[in-house]
Amino acid sequence: MLSFRIVNHGQSGNLIETPIPPLGPDQIAVEIHACALNFADLLMIKGNYQDTPPLPFTPGLECAGRVTAIGAQISEFEIDDRVAVFSGQDGLAEMGVFDASRAVHIPENVSYDAAAASLIAYGTSLLALEHLAKVQPGERLLVTGAAGGVGLTAVEIGKLLGAEVIAQARGPKKLRVAQAAGADHLIDATEDLRQRVKDLGGADVVYDAVGGDIWQAAFRATNPGGRLLPIGFAGGEVPQIPANHLLVKNLTVFGFYLGGLVKLRPELGRQTFERLMQWLAEGRITPHISHRLPLCETAQGLELIRSRAATGKVIMQPQAGLRR
Repeated sequence: MLSFRIVNHGQSGNLIETPIPPLGPDQIAVEIHACALNFADLLMIKGNYQDTPPLPFTPGLECAGRVTAIGAQISEFEIDDRVAVFSGQDGLAEMGVFDASRAVHIPENVSYDAAAASLIAYGTSLLALEHLAKVQPGERLLVTGAAGGVGLTAVEIGKLLGAEVIAQARGPKKLRVAQAAGADHLIDATEDLRQRVKDLGGADVVYDAVGGDIWQAAFRATNPGGRLLPIGFAGGEVPQIPANHLLVKNLTVFGFYLGGLVKLRPELGRQTFERLMQWLAEGRITPHISHRLPLCETAQGLELIRSRAATGKVIMQPQAGLRR
């Protein structure tokens, strides 16, 4: 099978032939039709992601496809079932062998692309906003990096939970994408974020995927008793949190990492992914996919993430245009 293989940290991968891994008794083999890229893939390639596998490895944290083989202990899946897999790695390949516990069925009316695009970003936003921050109807939710793969889902989930959503993103094109997802207020990255948010009445909940100066501004615009979720650091700088300000304003900061929570509470992760598949089938969520590319253009797809040229998700399609 063809895989996008990383041999050295910090270097671009190559599309090479690799053997199909042996199938374990609690695993399924999947013909991969869609793999969604994430900022975490870039960190993994650099070697500074918290769950970077040993070299060499194949990135690709979430994928979807058709089951081609099942392990001896598997009863919940059958050959030809359509599944979405929170793989953690190995998604950027024609085939993959994954623990069945990481897979969920895809409803008939949901595409492989949509299923692959929904696990990490929507899973992160749903668990962070509902399970941890417990967003309530009418609360004001600030989402930074709101047109990115994770931020855009926070806008959607926030609206589903009844929040008044403030979306911050760079440029009118990205702000229009956030507005289409349901944002009530739009703030360009060139504006004074703290002042704009305070003018709107302050934030009750902050969902920050950027870090750096953006986090600091959002932190200072949070209302007393507010909750903050540092989801990622796409801006490159991990912010420091002044504990004295937490004390004075009675603020709560939630650390959240989807992969870690799924390991800690696997049943909660599976329930969340199954719920998201149902929401897709019902049309309650609609993944925004800005680019679809064949597996041979994985390097270009990763560059779209790195340069922030993408909005929403970038989908690689391993079965498209490789073998004829």
